[in-house]
Amino acid sequence: MRNTRRVEEDVRLEGKEQARREHRTAGEVLSELARRALTTSDAARPGEAGAGFFGFEPLPSRGASVSNALIDQLREDAPEG
Repeated sequence: MRNTRRVEEDVRLEGKEQARREHRTAGEVLSELARRALTTSDAARPGEAGAGFFGFEPLPSRGASVSNALIDQLREDAPEG
């Protein structure tokens, strides 16, 4: 699918260069890099600043998001005590 997005010049040039080296299109390279960045957890990027949140280190992702509805359901199902 074709989309138009604004990409910073330095990113565009690096994407084109990597695409040239790998005999791929720039779109394929940029899509792969974006996909990797969006699916890699902060825990998998050692040494990256800002992984903590107010002093807490996030737990590794288990693949599912926690919604307010899920929290409310768990509260309703919890035994009182």
